[in-house]
Amino acid sequence: MIKERKKHIVNKLKNKYRLSIYNDNTFEEVWYLRLSRLNVFSIGGTSLLLFTIGIIVLIAFTPIREFIPGYPDGNMRRNIINNVYKLDSLEHELEIRDRYFESINTIIRGGTPLSYENSLDTTIRYEEITFDKSEHDSLLRQQIEEEELFNLSILVNTSNKTDFSSIHFYPPVKGLVTNSFNPSENHFGTDIVTASNKVVVATLDGTVIIANWTLETGYVLQIQHDNNLISIYKHNSELLKKVGNHVTAGEAIAIIGNSGELTSGPHLHFELWHNGTSIDPEDYVAF
Repeated sequence: MIKERKKHIVNKLKNKYRLSIYNDNTFEEVWYLRLSRLNVFSIGGTSLLLFTIGIIVLIAFTPIREFIPGYPDGNMRRNIINNVYKLDSLEHELEIRDRYFESINTIIRGGTPLSYENSLDTTIRYEEITFDKSEHDSLLRQQIEEEELFNLSILVNTSNKTDFSSIHFYPPVKGLVTNSFNPSENHFGTDIVTASNKVVVATLDGTVIIANWTLETGYVLQIQHDNNLISIYKHNSELLKKVGNHVTAGEAIAIIGNSGELTSGPHLHFELWHNGTSIDPEDYVAF
């Protein structure tokens, strides 16, 4: 029964039908077409498939696709690509800036900055660089050492204890001198005004012997140097060194501030003492 029904359906699909067109006046057959239901389904399905493929190709490879709502046009796609490149460059620059600030902060606090192995540029290995001394270089070094030319070292023992002409004093800060050395008014140092949050550096090599806070002068740091010299730095906002720390000339030791009662604004009060006697810093330091 089922086989007969299937056979009947197949026969119906294969049955031929004639489509004719006649002349209405003479009833003469002008054109005819013989088709089966199977032919109609095949032709119709193939035509629909080809039509769909043509529409897809037309939309995908022609500017017509830009008329589809929500589809980005050429300018929008270019802007998106440019924004991606700019965002990547911005992230790179921000990373470089953060590393730079981190290194500066580390140096200010007396630490060692990030090594080149951890930096962004890993193509250069500075530890692999070697420096060879030539014969001429060795002779020049020997001549300079013998003549003590350009000697900026503070480790100099002078026969005259008050003559410091051979010692190079680093300026603790660069700025404007607002109040000079005047022992008659109990002002035993020099006041230097500069921008806020400036770094204060050691004027000579030495060892920190005092690093504390007082009511009148705020955060104070005192360094013992060779040749019985002592330098004092007052009114700081922050101290970067502790008692017992060894510092080198030009090394960051504090941040300039406005601490203490005897101050009228952000500045550094700098003093130099030799053998227990105060001396005028402006005679030896160019602020």
